[in-house]
Amino acid sequence: MLKFLIALVSVVPLIYVVSGWHIVHVSLYLLAFLFMMTANMYYCYYNLSYYLGCDVISYGLILLSFWICGLMIMASQSVLKTDYNKEMFILMILFLLLMLYLTFSSMNFFLFYLFFEASLIPTLFLILGWGYQPERVQAGMYLLFYTLLASLPLLVAMFYIYSSWGSLFIPGLNKLSLSGNLLFYIAMVFAFLVKMPMFLVHLWLPKAHVEAPVSGSMILAGVLLKLGGYGLLRLYNLLSCLGLKYNYFWVGISLVGGCLVSFICLRQTDLKALVAYSSVAHMGLVLGGLMTLSYWGVCGAYTLMIAHGLCSSGLFCLTNIAYERMGSRSLVINKGLMHFMPSMTLWWFLLSSANMAAPPTLNLLGEIALLNSLVSWCWVSMIGLMLLSFFSAAYTLYLYSYSQHGKVYSGVYACVGGYQREYLLLFLHWVPLNLLILKSESSLLWV
Repeated sequence: MLKFLIALVSVVPLIYVVSGWHIVHVSLYLLAFLFMMTANMYYCYYNLSYYLGCDVISYGLILLSFWICGLMIMASQSVLKTDYNKEMFILMILFLLLMLYLTFSSMNFFLFYLFFEASLIPTLFLILGWGYQPERVQAGMYLLFYTLLASLPLLVAMFYIYSSWGSLFIPGLNKLSLSGNLLFYIAMVFAFLVKMPMFLVHLWLPKAHVEAPVSGSMILAGVLLKLGGYGLLRLYNLLSCLGLKYNYFWVGISLVGGCLVSFICLRQTDLKALVAYSSVAHMGLVLGGLMTLSYWGVCGAYTLMIAHGLCSSGLFCLTNIAYERMGSRSLVINKGLMHFMPSMTLWWFLLSSANMAAPPTLNLLGEIALLNSLVSWCWVSMIGLMLLSFFSAAYTLYLYSYSQHGKVYSGVYACVGGYQREYLLLFLHWVPLNLLILKSESSLLWV
């Protein structure tokens, strides 16, 4: 793993070369393809180096990080055109990628926590530096305080583990069992629930999404929400005894919360806020599946995390494409886009259908596995799941039909196509989303 770390660090000086933007862009795709070559589907850790290692769970998420960061640079051409601190912008993306890479490949719990928190800093700078409205300062504060406050108990719980067992080596913590200590359980889990985000502690997410630039939204939806799920996947080896006792509480909140968030989606007029709230509903389903502690649940959660990363990121790109043309994200103004940008309607359709888990997308595979896990855990959850699936389709259709159909806004007298770059960007989101289902052993973890 160290070789990729060194390769990633050595990309940083390329920022300051003439036309460094494109060199960095291409080198991120190159790193993604090189990392793809190292795939290893064994159960144990491989590519070990000092405190870094990779296993099946880390592999998919690191690859997703490389891919999304490459696409972020492709989506942010407006920064290059206006020459608005472009070197600093690329530096922030590379620093964020470095932190994510280290988070997913850390084998020491404390280092995982350190990099987990450090990934907040570049995200905050992206929102504050390149965001749109003045409210971005408030959104940045929400993001910072929600996530930092929730993760302080995790730090204390980690010190408690270290003082009890003298080690924070993640594979070594598998066999430990704690029973009855509710406070320890909440301290360990809560940081990841906020990062997911679970309903009731999700308020930072729509604010951060709406104020962030397109690259900020892409990395937030694509990878940073997955940090919570990854943390829980790693943690439940340690907390399974406590989990069996208390997990029903989180499953209930996530299913009911998913339905309520779907209602919120149905009354959104802001395109970006709608996509942001929809990702809260999807992550609610992921959380519910994870908390059942079943084989289906873990596999489905992991699959849907990767699928949602690609699908949600693509929808944010589409929203940004419309915003750059129209100057607004309001559904009132973004009506009749089929007249305005006919060639983009196909991409709206493909990514919207992925968002509502239509075949042959990876979302479908993830949702089927999660439905299996939750219904076999408790049949009453069928009610919540039925509502969640129905309203997921409802708000996606609302998003698609309201933006594409209807009478075009009277201030727009034009018909435009996208740039080749934009079509390639959407293509690179959609293709892995639909091809991964053909070879799903890697995403349905240990099949």
